[in-house]
Amino acid sequence: MDVAVLGATGMVGQRFVERLVDHPFFELVAVAASGRSAGKRYCEAAKWFIGEEMPAEVRDMVVKEVDPSKIKADIVFSALPSAVARKVEPEFAEAGFIVASNASAYRMAEDVPLLIPEVNPEHLDMIEVQQDRRGWDGAIITNPNCTTIMAVLSMKPIYDSFGIKEAFVVSMQGLSGAGYAGVPSMAIVDNVIPYIKGEEEKVEEEGLKILGSFNGSEIEPAEIRISASCNRVPVLEGHTEAVFIKAANEWGLEGVIEALREFKALPQELGLPTAPENPVVVREEPDRPQPRLDRYNQGGMAVAVGRIRRCPVLDFKYIVMGHNTIRGAAGASILNAELLKETRKL
Repeated sequence: MDVAVLGATGMVGQRFVERLVDHPFFELVAVAASGRSAGKRYCEAAKWFIGEEMPAEVRDMVVKEVDPSKIKADIVFSALPSAVARKVEPEFAEAGFIVASNASAYRMAEDVPLLIPEVNPEHLDMIEVQQDRRGWDGAIITNPNCTTIMAVLSMKPIYDSFGIKEAFVVSMQGLSGAGYAGVPSMAIVDNVIPYIKGEEEKVEEEGLKILGSFNGSEIEPAEIRISASCNRVPVLEGHTEAVFIKAANEWGLEGVIEALREFKALPQELGLPTAPENPVVVREEPDRPQPRLDRYNQGGMAVAVGRIRRCPVLDFKYIVMGHNTIRGAAGASILNAELLKETRKL
């Protein structure tokens, strides 16, 4: 299938490009960005942020305008800023494109799937509702906020096995989540910033939608209370989160560990190219997980969980961490599209 990346020059856009080159399902045929980049070669428009050299296959691609009439593809991956995505993504969906979006603009729309393929693949059924309501030939599917993905992916096996009444999440978030120029060095060096605009609300609201049930017309949110406190820390990539759980049913610590360790889901059954073999990797060392050691686990698509222990206030607590621009962003959207292709035979 032919695919394009919208917002291809930013940090998440570059992760999309990196992961779509030589993809077994998708052929990257176009990159698009703002008017100041359109018309330039990709190597001229994008300052490559993510370590390795820019792939030779995309260096000479001419950057296109973010306009459905200028792009020929089956799927567009959106790394657009939310304000731009709110206007542009429906235009692409109306024109017949599948929009796999990393933007926040439509995550909480009642007819748009907010998807973690290992958690709620059945929510893809909302696409039919969306197309009927909006009269679109295409559709928008979204992945959650990067902090939400790490927390909810680790909570899913616990939720299935023991239920969850309450969850508290304290995040220590990498700088790349704010973009290359998002946090000035003088603000973050020797510092922790205990505020990320809108982040806590996203974690508290998105998790309820993802863990909710689709009744054929809308999502019935999960009956969980989630409280989040989000912090930016001087780590380049990787979000680390302390999670505290009050279970709904009888539980045991060994059972919690086993549920996390044994967890696999539909993407693993289907053998999707971007799916990690184990979505959750349990670490037994007392000082793991750590961003420098664990963020690239299974290509950056697995989350690592460690320090699973009893909590004297709730029931139990643990640390989870994952790569925020791979599992938390571009890799998540690509996995969504793979699931859609394999289950809907696009």
